[in-house]
Amino acid sequence: MKMPSILIVEDEILIRMTAVLIVEEAGFRTVEAANSEEAISVLEHATDIAAVFTDVNMPGRLDGLWLSRMIRERWPPIGLVVTSGRIGAKNPGLMTGVLFLPKPYTPDQVTTALRSCAA
Repeated sequence: MKMPSILIVEDEILIRMTAVLIVEEAGFRTVEAANSEEAISVLEHATDIAAVFTDVNMPGRLDGLWLSRMIRERWPPIGLVVTSGRIGAKNPGLMTGVLFLPKPYTPDQVTTALRSCAA
């Protein structure tokens, strides 16, 4: 059985590399993007993205909250896991059905969240 792909959106390269390692060790395939614009481009061309794991705070005008709203509008079946070290799960910008993980997160938290929303 082919495992679904997870799009990891994180501007900090070391954090993104760690997230990729966690997700791949859980058995998923990964695709990476450094910001929301790259993520949208990936989503426009990929057909096998089951979930997106995105940071909220990224450089540029389009943050992870914007990205999660755009994904809900254009690709509603895609699961969403949003992470941040600056906002909390009660942030009004988070939509219903979006899983939130505060930073720092553990590999088990990431794996559990992605398995639940990529199913």
